Amino acid sequence: MNTPPPPRLSVSGLEVAFGGLTALNGVSFDVADGETVALIGPNGAGKTTVFNAVCGLVKPRSGTVRIAGRPAPARATGLLKAGVARTLQGLGLFAHMTVLENVLVPLTALRHPDPAAKARSTLDALDLADLAGRPAGTLPYPERKRVALARALATDPRLLLLDEPAGGLGAADIDALAETVRRIADAGCAVLLVEHHVDFVMDVADRIVVLDFGEVIAAGTPDAVRRDPAVEAAYLGLEAVGAEAATAPAPQDAEGGTA
Repeated sequence: MNTPPPPRLSVSGLEVAFGGLTALNGVSFDVADGETVALIGPNGAGKTTVFNAVCGLVKPRSGTVRIAGRPAPARATGLLKAGVARTLQGLGLFAHMTVLENVLVPLTALRHPDPAAKARSTLDALDLADLAGRPAGTLPYPERKRVALARALATDPRLLLLDEPAGGLGAADIDALAETVRRIADAGCAVLLVEHHVDFVMDVADRIVVLDFGEVIAAGTPDAVRRDPAVEAAYLGLEAVGAEAATAPAPQDAEGGTA
């Protein structure tokens, strides 16, 4: 009898505290290869703290984070080598570098045998090839978001962490993003995303994990989560949150956030 492979990402009993404030309390979930899992919840629920714990940016008080059955590396280069890539709320692009140069950054860190060719093929896949020579800071916000995604995808990740990928995008760009996320998962990549845009989440996620005050209050398929009374109470109504997210202004290209 064959033993099934471990989940691409396994978070178990995660607890994180900042001083006397408990940010995460016993958070557990898995993400399998080819699966898209969304973390949702009100501002301050702990979603980005989960991402930071997975990436080694915060040290848990207890609990474990494992990548393909092994402890998650604590350094960025180690994460890249383990097949993990992440986008940021604030994009984190180098504004004065070209689009191509931005995408080359992680490939250079990984000592890719032909980084320029790989970067160009990734840009082409996201319809960004014509912008390769443009400084990233001169692009409209939706295109900068696509550049940030291209930079993450250039490393051929097995686990992709997307932090507010739909934030600040219009309806057409969100539809295109949803198609891209589905294509990434269909290729076998595990996707974990944090997102406030509920309609987008319901469209792309196979499973949803709902956080509130650092604890998991619901988990399951989109339909099951939508019907959960605890989720409705946390959000004061899913429809209201979805409408608010859809009309929110585009955020500035800066690090950080309130997730």
